[in-house]
Amino acid sequence: MQKFDAIRPFYDSEINDAIKKVIHHPMLKSLMNFSFPDVADEVWKEQLLKTHSIRDFQCNFIYQSVQKVLEKSSEGLITSGFENLEPNTSYLFISNHRDILLDTTLLNATLFEHGLVMTASAIGDNLVKQSFLNILAKMNRNFLVLRGLSPREMLQSSKTLSEYISHLLQHENRSVWIAQREGRTKDGNDATNPGVLKMLGMGSDEPNLMDYFKKIKIVPVSISYEYDPTDALKMPQLLAEANNQVYVKEENEDFMTILSGALGQKKRIYIHIGKVLDTEIDAIIAENDNVNKQVQALAQAIDDSILRHYKLWPTNYIAYDLLHETNVYANHYTEEEKELFERRLEMRIDKNNPVALQGFLCMYANPVVNKSKYQNVL
Repeated sequence: MQKFDAIRPFYDSEINDAIKKVIHHPMLKSLMNFSFPDVADEVWKEQLLKTHSIRDFQCNFIYQSVQKVLEKSSEGLITSGFENLEPNTSYLFISNHRDILLDTTLLNATLFEHGLVMTASAIGDNLVKQSFLNILAKMNRNFLVLRGLSPREMLQSSKTLSEYISHLLQHENRSVWIAQREGRTKDGNDATNPGVLKMLGMGSDEPNLMDYFKKIKIVPVSISYEYDPTDALKMPQLLAEANNQVYVKEENEDFMTILSGALGQKKRIYIHIGKVLDTEIDAIIAENDNVNKQVQALAQAIDDSILRHYKLWPTNYIAYDLLHETNVYANHYTEEEKELFERRLEMRIDKNNPVALQGFLCMYANPVVNKSKYQNVL
């Protein structure tokens, strides 16, 4: 198991030592004071030092942090589809990706509430460069996806990552969360990268790749936020790309995005758990014998589930109407909701910059366009 040491989270036997390393860190104090505002520091420190497993850390501390985030920065979390899952069963959750931290922590909080297996979750190593964040991520059962590698290193890293995911699912009975493509979706267009599936397939122990994908129980997950708390933070990258420039992140940009995602206003949040892709994979096998075409068809099946069940909010319809200078979706929002959205837009971007304006509106409007391919959203 040593070949996974560079990417794996802590073992339970390592948790207490990890806690001792960060127990006096000011960022941990901030997290705990936010989560337990009426509890003296000595009390939560004493409880933390009695913690000897990831599950205890997640249930007793992180779960409380999630509840505070929802209380202070949202109007509630709505969920559906969790009844499709069996207890004591591992699944591979493939999700659209909006927020660095919240997507997975909200999913895990809901899995915990339903008595289901919580996930080990993929996170880019670029997000946890700081020692404290690295330790916190490993305490929260995150495993690392290594970034910025040469093609040869990337191939080996992908093989190790896929083998680790396979090991978690099949030998540890541990569910896994992974985004449908690298990085968060910046423009509201959620699409599964077949390369992610090819990477996952590198860990296959089956002669037929599709049989392996059936065995590991792929579950598509749709997540949407009424307000994206990091919408304005995504604009510089969109502007750079519009000008054909290479976007270079500022120092600490990822950490600021994590904070903004947690504390920024989200209004309502929705998570839908799709059904295990089983009969869909049978149909793919029956229709294609070319592996590349099978992988592309599976990516499409994941997209179909995510987009069909994606929750559209008034903000999505408002953005579509503003972008296209129409009122075709006016029955999906009130004048007050429209005024609030326009005020947010004015506060967060330069409305006189047409690229910024279009980028911001497209971020919210594109889900309307994408979902309309599956049903009449009027």
